[in-house]
Amino acid sequence: MSDVEIRDDRAAGRLEAVAGGEVVGHIEYFVLDSPAPALVPVHTIVEPAHEGKGIAGSLARELYALAGREGVAVAPLCPYVVSWAERHPDEAPAADPALLAAAKERARS
Repeated sequence: MSDVEIRDDRAAGRLEAVAGGEVVGHIEYFVLDSPAPALVPVHTIVEPAHEGKGIAGSLARELYALAGREGVAVAPLCPYVVSWAERHPDEAPAADPALLAAAKERARS
């Protein structure tokens, strides 16, 4: 999987996995400002031809690494990211319940 590059397209709210010049997977997210800054992943998609190659996990790992570099939390609403975080507690700190509640409220609006 070393031929996959992960890039952040903040303007589009997408963390993209790129292989051979094409986007093979992405996590859609938004930035929450209040009650605290957070990245909120809402949906993870990997193109069918690229499933089973660890791309979704690499995207989730990079999302948490990106948040760490920016000094912000991750408040996952995406079921895949939630389950990935549960399997990798050393890389994915649990989100504050108040932050999750605010993320859910913003996602509904």
